[in-house]
Amino acid sequence: MWIAVKKKWAALACTLGLCAGLALPAAAAAFVDVPAGAWYEAEVNSAAEKGYMTGVDATHFAPLDNVTRGMVVTVLWRMAGRPAAAAASGFSDVAADAWYAGAVAWAREQGIAGGDGQGAFHPEQNVTRQELAVLLTRYDQYKGVTLAEGALNLFDDAAQISDWATEGVQHTVGMGWLEGSGGKIDPAGLATRAQLAVLLERMNTPAMG
Repeated sequence: MWIAVKKKWAALACTLGLCAGLALPAAAAAFVDVPAGAWYEAEVNSAAEKGYMTGVDATHFAPLDNVTRGMVVTVLWRMAGRPAAAAASGFSDVAADAWYAGAVAWAREQGIAGGDGQGAFHPEQNVTRQELAVLLTRYDQYKGVTLAEGALNLFDDAAQISDWATEGVQHTVGMGWLEGSGGKIDPAGLATRAQLAVLLERMNTPAMG
């Protein structure tokens, strides 16, 4: 009887995306690789406490690791309240029992993330800053938010932003989520888990004024 209950709990945990390297949310002090005073410390702790992001294990967050497509849609799905999709994603590279399967199906259904046009989603592919901006913008569209029009001419490398990503970068810049450094927005740079945590905190912090 007890063994059966344990098995049911394990299956439920996997369904919620807590398996396959996504540990249960850890207390802030448990992340030994998030230094006190780091520019992302508060945001990482907040994302973990809210259950939007988890550690790669019980004590490590891996803040400088790159984020993948599977990670981003899972985070957005959690923010949305873990809604169930009407059907499976249908992507050839997303197994039915993958920890991100439900999130991918939901993201496709809501128009937040699509595939490569050839039936694949590429869940393990790293996400660039402009790709992340697009995914966050589509999430705002899903929530009914009016898109912002940030000034991209403030960045020296604005011409490097892909045409398909312009609207997304404009929105995230206009909302104050995505910021540049040294006058550059670095659209093709790979996004890290720490950066994602910071953007999530900005997304969930009401604007003042």
